[in-house]
Amino acid sequence: MKVFLLALLLVGVGAQAAEYRRVDVAHSQIRFTSKQMGVPVDGVFHTFDADMAFDPQAPATARGQLRIALSSIDTGNREANEEVPGAQWFDVKRHPEAQFEMRQIQPLGAGRFQVSGILSLKGVSRPLAVDATLKPSGAGQAVLDGAFVLKRLDFGVGGGVWGDVGVVANEVTVQFHLVLEP
Repeated sequence: MKVFLLALLLVGVGAQAAEYRRVDVAHSQIRFTSKQMGVPVDGVFHTFDADMAFDPQAPATARGQLRIALSSIDTGNREANEEVPGAQWFDVKRHPEAQFEMRQIQPLGAGRFQVSGILSLKGVSRPLAVDATLKPSGAGQAVLDGAFVLKRLDFGVGGGVWGDVGVVANEVTVQFHLVLEP
């Protein structure tokens, strides 16, 4: 029994010690929750990709970029899905992608990290720092989970009548679940 537990511990340490170079997008998710007239609206982006190099044992060497196809938004509502790619919202004709360029990862302890970088959305780039948790998940993979609050008006998202935060809240909670592979 002790040998079995030691083997499990070593497998877990080995999985965390790997350098991750790829995001398994088929098993990863980027979700969001906004509020319209006080009612939560959940959605997901179906299409995104990433380039990365992240070694949890040497986080200072981390680098990466995440790209989200804004036209892949799914709010669960056909009318909203047709409206959001338009000029007042994401303006996907001029700005088809949102990008996050990872600049730094700092360990916070117990598998937690702060991921810092630049978020670019609708032609506006701003610094962003996100706390995330890294957990080994087997087969050399790990899962990076985190969430942050985005102020959509800081990026010019939701103009005209949609700029009224009494209609659509300024704060959007973005959640990510990224399956990392060596």
